[in-house]
Amino acid sequence: QVQLVESGGGSVQAGGSLRLSCEVSVFYSFGYMGWFRQAPGKEREGVAAIDRDGSATYSDSVKGRFTISKDNAKNTLYLQMNSLKPEDTAMYYCGGRWGTGVNNALHSTVYTYWGQGTQVSVSS
Repeated sequence: QVQLVESGGGSVQAGGSLRLSCEVSVFYSFGYMGWFRQAPGKEREGVAAIDRDGSATYSDSVKGRFTISKDNAKNTLYLQMNSLKPEDTAMYYCGGRWGTGVNNALHSTVYTYWGQGTQVSVSS
């Protein structure tokens, strides 16, 4: 059974940092893994994605501030978030898909598996 479990969310002040983790039961088999976020009343937004070879893609809103990485030995995906802004406040989800070769790895519809989410709140 495929399971994705996020952790590491919390409340921070603007300018602060958090590191999110996503532990995955079938980690190495995924062609892509990504981090997404969803604020109340808004659509799920792709933040960062990484393929099996380690190539990363970022949304313009987080480029230069967030870093996606993975540890194959620990079956874990990470999102290091620095210089956090109030507009980064959202529920953050990790997603996974088997295959590669997608046109847009930051689009939520290409992902099959999802975690339950972890809340990130940034105050000004």
